[in-house]
Amino acid sequence: MKKLFLLDMDGTLYLGNRLFAETHHFLQQIRESGGQYLFFTNNTSKSIAKYVEKLNNMGISATAQDIITPTLVVVEYLNENHPGKKIYALGTAAFCEELSAAGLYVTTTLEDDIACLVMGFDTELTFAKLEDACILLGRENVDYIATNPDLVCPTEYGSVPDCGSVSIMLKNATGREPRFFGKPQPEMVYLALQRAGVATSDAIIIGDRLYTDIACGINAGISTALVLSGETKLADIEKSPHKPDYVFENIGKIRL
Repeated sequence: MKKLFLLDMDGTLYLGNRLFAETHHFLQQIRESGGQYLFFTNNTSKSIAKYVEKLNNMGISATAQDIITPTLVVVEYLNENHPGKKIYALGTAAFCEELSAAGLYVTTTLEDDIACLVMGFDTELTFAKLEDACILLGRENVDYIATNPDLVCPTEYGSVPDCGSVSIMLKNATGREPRFFGKPQPEMVYLALQRAGVATSDAIIIGDRLYTDIACGINAGISTALVLSGETKLADIEKSPHKPDYVFENIGKIRL
């Protein structure tokens, strides 16, 4: 009876560039039931425009309004707390361009008047960027935020270190931890509910991670469904403090 489905992507709808066989049918089920869905990812290595392109290339119709990423809530935070201030972006070129396109004053070079270090999932990470971050985090007046706490990002061949793992490296070096804005924080859900015009009781989040997807739904007060097609194994649920309302082998097992 849900009206809005918040769908994690990597590990839920596809893995890397491999679309799961069940995805098209599941999305069709939602449309035929009169529901709507939004694509919901913590991965900020790509811009929203690139996600639209990727989904379209997989045969999934999507526009920028169908995709929610932590970048959107990070932009809101920066505009409210550091308007017109210089922001050091530690992320991919696409991440930096997306922040700049939102009207923020973004730099990728070490300068004296930087107000905030913003870190995303950086698939173009270099040691020079880490060194810049350590220097900035040594300045007490520099704010420190990050898009997502994911430790790893799933791929077709296994996993690679994600933003959360890099934040642990920086904590070991500087003693500082960022404020995270992506899942499991509830801000992305609040933005999605507002965009769709749906109440919390009518929404559900579906994803493959307990500590991000499921925890995010719990924190936002919406229903949760875990799929075992990505990172989480069935045995992990018993050990986790984040218990999903529903558990499915994959999205193909969900019947609406």
